[in-house]
Amino acid sequence: MSQPYDTPPDHGKRQRPPTRTFSAIGLALGGAVLVFFLDHTAPVVAQPVTVTQDIPRTPDGKPDFSGIWESMSGADYDLEPHGGRSDAPPGAGVVVGGRIPYLPEALAQRKKNFEERATADFTRLNCYSLGVPRSVYFPAPFQILQRPRDVTIVGQFGAVRTIHTNGTKHVVGPIGFWQGDSRGHWEGDTLVVSVQDFTDETWLDRSGNFHSEALHVTERWSFIDANTINYEATLEDPNVFSEPWTLQVVLYRHREPNFQLIENYCYTHEYDDYYPFPKERQPQ
Repeated sequence: MSQPYDTPPDHGKRQRPPTRTFSAIGLALGGAVLVFFLDHTAPVVAQPVTVTQDIPRTPDGKPDFSGIWESMSGADYDLEPHGGRSDAPPGAGVVVGGRIPYLPEALAQRKKNFEERATADFTRLNCYSLGVPRSVYFPAPFQILQRPRDVTIVGQFGAVRTIHTNGTKHVVGPIGFWQGDSRGHWEGDTLVVSVQDFTDETWLDRSGNFHSEALHVTERWSFIDANTINYEATLEDPNVFSEPWTLQVVLYRHREPNFQLIENYCYTHEYDDYYPFPKERQPQ
């Protein structure tokens, strides 16, 4: 099923409304409401997480994140507060403090990305790996498989990611991984993950927020209750941002009967006419 806002609006013939008497007034009011929304949306404030004690745990006592999860935040459309547009619903944003602190030169690149977003979101449009942290809040489920030495994240859209929790160090780079290199440790009931050594080809959302190869992400995964995870990611990139900044989203466990991941390898669609047989050789 296609996601809403993935395709441009239908510009075919439509019946005109019965009257346009108040169209100018409506446009003016609509613009005023949009400006008010963007100027007065309360910035996201990092909320303290109250954890219930009744959470799933592994045999060694660590929180057990195993399961299928998904963000309902809409953050992938735009991390920052924004009004509705033809390719995105309105959103209050998930950036703690409201705005991403871009360096002046990087802000100009971000604006260029936004203008070219219909074709320039390279990894999503080609169904490649989305990167970190985008793969966490992208609107598609992902499954976590957990054992003492690592945590594996399998996305319905894109690649498999491994968070090593066995005390090993980051690999010697730079290599430029699509998903970065992830090393985690436990601080009480919170999984803290250091992610580095990225390629610069992934975006942070569909609106053109971006990073360089110097990106470093610190993730914090913690339960709110047995079926809800609080996820925070602090991003540092001296080539793009003037200071570190944090985003915060909530992840919900899928509990529908028989729910499972269904591989969405959409980059193979151009070969559909040839798999499993070319059309002219299809069995009768």
